[in-house]
Amino acid sequence: MSAPDSPQTANVFTNDALGNDDATALAERIRRKDVSVTELTQAAIDRLHKAEPLVHGVIAERYDQMLEAAAKLDREKSLANAPFFTGVPTFIKDNTDVAGMATRHGSDAVPAGHPANRTSPFAQQMLAQGFLCLGKSTLPEFGFNASTEPLHDAPSRNPWNLAYSTGASSGGSAALVASGAVPIAHANDGGGSIRIPAACCGLVGLKPTRGRVIDNDAAKSLPINIVSDGVVTRSVRDTANFMHQADQYFRNPKLPAIGKVEGPPERPLKIGIVIDSINGHATDSVTRETVEATARLLEAQGHRIEPVPIPVNSSFPDDFAMYWGLLAFGMKLNGRKMTHPDFDKRRVDGLTEGMSRMFLRGAWRMPAILWRLRRARFDYATAMADFDAVLTPVLGHTTPKLGHLSPEVPFDALFDRLTRYANFTPLANVTGAPAISLPRGQTADNLPVSIQLMGKNGDERTLLQLAFALESDYSPWALQNRAQTHNQTSATEGVAS
Repeated sequence: MSAPDSPQTANVFTNDALGNDDATALAERIRRKDVSVTELTQAAIDRLHKAEPLVHGVIAERYDQMLEAAAKLDREKSLANAPFFTGVPTFIKDNTDVAGMATRHGSDAVPAGHPANRTSPFAQQMLAQGFLCLGKSTLPEFGFNASTEPLHDAPSRNPWNLAYSTGASSGGSAALVASGAVPIAHANDGGGSIRIPAACCGLVGLKPTRGRVIDNDAAKSLPINIVSDGVVTRSVRDTANFMHQADQYFRNPKLPAIGKVEGPPERPLKIGIVIDSINGHATDSVTRETVEATARLLEAQGHRIEPVPIPVNSSFPDDFAMYWGLLAFGMKLNGRKMTHPDFDKRRVDGLTEGMSRMFLRGAWRMPAILWRLRRARFDYATAMADFDAVLTPVLGHTTPKLGHLSPEVPFDALFDRLTRYANFTPLANVTGAPAISLPRGQTADNLPVSIQLMGKNGDERTLLQLAFALESDYSPWALQNRAQTHNQTSATEGVAS
C-alpha cells in the first residue's frame, strides 16, 4: 500500500494476456495467434471489474456478447487478412449510437432503457477496424463540460490521482485507457473533448481535421461543424495506425492522405509557439514551464521555434461561448428529436440550463458571431502559411480536483472557471484544424501535464511525426515501469493503493 500522504491511484496493469501492450502490439499478437481473442477479452473484463469501482468510466457493458464474438474469431483458421485491430477491446463514448445499446448522452434528461436500432456511421468506421466494443463510456451532460461529473451519476476519476478530474467530455474513455483496462477507446471533440481528457490522463489525443473521418449525426446539423471523432491511446503509433486504418474505410478526396506514419519528421520544421490565451487569462507556471521545455527540446532536435500571434479576432472567446450556448439551447429545444421522444428538458443540469439562458440573452448577435467564427478558418490558414505547426498548452492550468467544474457550481462561477481552463482547444474546432495532445511531464500531485500541437488543415501527418519525436524523449507509458511496480496491490486486490 502507498504511504498515507500518497495519492490514491487506479492501476490495473498486471501480468495477464493484455500485459503492458498497446493496441498495435495486441493486434500483432492476435494475428500471429500468440494469444487468443478470448484470453484478451476476458483479461480486459477482469481488469474492468477492478478499475470500474475506482474510476467509473463505464455506463453500459456487453461483456458476454463480446466473449461470444471473441470465441467466434478464435475459431477462424487465420486472421492474417483480418482488419488491423481485430480482437482489440475498446469502448464507444455514450453520445454515439451502437445498435442494441442505449445512448444517453451523459444526461438524466434522456431516458434509460431504449437501445439504438442502428450503429452510427463513425462507430461503423471505427468498428470496421476489428475492435470489440465492450460497452459505452461515460461523459458529462451532452459533452458540454470539461470534467466528467454528471449530476445523476458518480464522477469519472483520474487514474493517476482519484481525487482529480479525468477531463471531458471523453473522460470515461480516458479513465479506462489510462487505468490499463483497455488500450484504446473512442473519443470525440467539439471544444477539446479528445484533447482535454487525454491531457488530464497522460494520453495521446488527436482531434482530426474537419471531414477527415465520417461526421457523427449531430455534426451534420450544426451551423458550423465543430465536432470530430477519434480515439485516446497510450502510444503515438496506436493513434497513427488508427488514423491510417480509418482512411482505408473512408477517404475524403478534399484532404491529403495521412499515409502510414511511423516516426519523426525527416526535415527541420518551423513551429510557432503561443503560451497565453487570447482571453487574457495567464497560463499557470507548471503548464508554462512544460510548454517552454518542449520548445527547447524541439529546437535541440533541429526545429525552428518562433512566437506567432493568435490568428483570430479578440472577440473569439466570447463568440465561441455564445456558439456553445446555442448548442445548449438547441438541445433543450430539440432534445426529443435529437435523443429520444421522452427527452425531459426539465432535467438538464445547471450548465446546460445556464448556457441556454446565456444564448437567449444575446441571440440577436448570432448572425455576426457566426460570420466571425466562419471567418476564423481563413484567418488561421493565413497565419499558418509560414509555419508547419504551432505549440501551445492544452489547458490554461493543471488538472483540477473533482468538484471544481461540477455542474452544481453556480453557473456564472462555473463558466468563468471553464473559460480559464479550456481556453486553448476551441480554436481547432472552429477552424477545423487538426490538433494533438501529448503528455510531457507530471505535477507534484502525480498528474500528467501535456502540450498541444496544432497543424494546417489536412496535415495530421506532420503532427503525428512531431508526436513520435516527442514520445521518443518522454512517455509515461514507454517502459511501463509504473504498470509493473507502482500499484500491483490494487491490480490484484481491486482496490486503490
